[in-house]
Amino acid sequence: MYALKIENVSKSFYNFVLDQEKVVLKNCDLNVKEESIFGLVGLNGIGKTTLIKIMFDMLDADSGSVYFFDSLNKDFKSRRKVCYLPEKFQPSQYLTGYDFLEISLSFFNKTLDKKFAQETAERIDLDPSALSLKSGKYSKGMGQKLGLIACFLSGAKLLVLDEPMSGLDPRSRIMLKDTLMEYKKAGNCVFFSSHILEDITEICDDIAVLHSGAMKFRGTAEQLKLQYKSQNPEKAFLNCIESNL
Repeated sequence: MYALKIENVSKSFYNFVLDQEKVVLKNCDLNVKEESIFGLVGLNGIGKTTLIKIMFDMLDADSGSVYFFDSLNKDFKSRRKVCYLPEKFQPSQYLTGYDFLEISLSFFNKTLDKKFAQETAERIDLDPSALSLKSGKYSKGMGQKLGLIACFLSGAKLLVLDEPMSGLDPRSRIMLKDTLMEYKKAGNCVFFSSHILEDITEICDDIAVLHSGAMKFRGTAEQLKLQYKSQNPEKAFLNCIESNL
């Protein structure tokens, strides 16, 4: 069983300025194995977030299907094992960190363990005392970490994270990558998007390159470097998106 399966998904938007359709996704396929970390990489504005919104039925695809653990995504029950963190995450400024975590966990029929929340905060470089503060006092990076803590506490079998490193400093990024690896080792799956090759190649079992509406590459980071003739992942990525293959 796959944690996530995307079959022939296409999506276009009408551009009123140019008076024409813009193809964002074209016959995209992905299979994401359980107990793995999968990275979707692409330039900014290339369609990664559009694909994720289709996965959660926030946008209708023009064609194609998405499955979570073999259940069609349009069936709300299919998402019971899935937790999603959007790219531009901002918790309510009137809630404390603990309040937000309590509400988030209620969707998974879980109660908040404050000690576990504090330990998780420390693992991704957030001062646990911040959880007592209203999130209106948080920096962008602190808000991002709160969303990540909620995901980890959910215990969901699949985490879908859109640009999870956004707003994090180098130390926090390193600690988050370690925590994602631990989450996988506990028997879970992580799918995340990024435009930063270092994040993708360091921890992902498999990756996909999205460009010009299509999946230009699917495989391991090593296979990407081998196929596109560079041991530098950034250069291999550029060779990939510039190729005619």
